[in-house]
Amino acid sequence: MTGTVVARRYANAIFALGQKDGDKALTQYGVCLAALGEMIDGSPELAMTLKSPVVSTEEKKTVMDKLLAKLKADAVMRNFCFLLADKDRLSFLREIAACYGRLLDAEKGVIRGRFTTAVPLSVDKQAAVKIDLEKKSEKSIELTFAVDKDILGGVVLKMGDMVLDASLRAQLGILRDIFKKGE
Repeated sequence: MTGTVVARRYANAIFALGQKDGDKALTQYGVCLAALGEMIDGSPELAMTLKSPVVSTEEKKTVMDKLLAKLKADAVMRNFCFLLADKDRLSFLREIAACYGRLLDAEKGVIRGRFTTAVPLSVDKQAAVKIDLEKKSEKSIELTFAVDKDILGGVVLKMGDMVLDASLRAQLGILRDIFKKGE
């Protein structure tokens, strides 16, 4: 089984448990999994420990127990993480957290996106862009704003599977292709 299939199955399982327990549980599981994913991203040593075949399952459970205590995780989340340890699936925890996040966003009707410009936008302009996009999509949007001087001007908007590239770099590329075809 590939990692994404494994992650999707476990994410679906914990998501189904959260749905049975209610909206509060769904959100709590998402927060806990996201925090664990961030811990793993922030610590290569932790990631290696969870993946290592040399580290015993009991040692991995001890590490997870300390992390979960720090996060004040409930019994369901603790048992879920211990199950991952028993099944030697802790190495997929980051992917499980990402899959769970997508499921939770879909459940709550949230779209995540990235808005890239060549120059930084003011906080007021960022808020205006977010409000405008929410009106047009009629959904709640979580945007991250980035600056990439390589786009030269304009914007690049990525939301879900959709990419809107209205950058000067893209427009110049189109012009270049048109001129090449005209030769």
